[in-house]
Amino acid sequence: MNTIKKETIIEFEERKSKFIGYAKPISNKKEAESFIQQIKSKHPDATHNCSAYKVIDNGQEYFKTDDDGEPSGTAGKPMGDIITYMEVSNLVVVATRYFGGIKLGAGGLVRNYAKTAKLAIQDAGIEEYIEKKIYLVDFNYDKIGEIENIIGISGEYIEKGYNDRVTYKIKTDENTYNTLKNIKDVIIIDL
Repeated sequence: MNTIKKETIIEFEERKSKFIGYAKPISNKKEAESFIQQIKSKHPDATHNCSAYKVIDNGQEYFKTDDDGEPSGTAGKPMGDIITYMEVSNLVVVATRYFGGIKLGAGGLVRNYAKTAKLAIQDAGIEEYIEKKIYLVDFNYDKIGEIENIIGISGEYIEKGYNDRVTYKIKTDENTYNTLKNIKDVIIIDL
């Protein structure tokens, strides 16, 4: 199964309409819905914020498209078709459109929303999907260097806390988790 490497933003103009494409790797439906709302909040004055996502979470596939007011089947569906065609999962794509005064017609909308999704996915890059979970890692200060080396590039820091002991909230893969749990005096909690 493939997904995208990173979150990305692309934009282009078509007959005075401005299209902004957002793509983000996700691991569950909640993340997808939250990202869509985040983009809608960022562009409340946009004519449309159309979206598509596909996520496989605990063996269940969720696939959803939204035309956000564009004529039925002219925005979300072509974006979803690109996700299927490019054989990627666990991602969300949002296309923000600012109407430029020239109507594109149904065919023009389909082409441009598909183009927005394709460019965003290509810009984000495609890689093999590796499931990552969120963990709480608690350890003594003298282990900071060792822990950070293990987390390295495969892990993502969500939060760092420094009190009597160091506490990191991280998102990482199973291999990194297994390596961390074998270190003496390190407490790991699966969230």
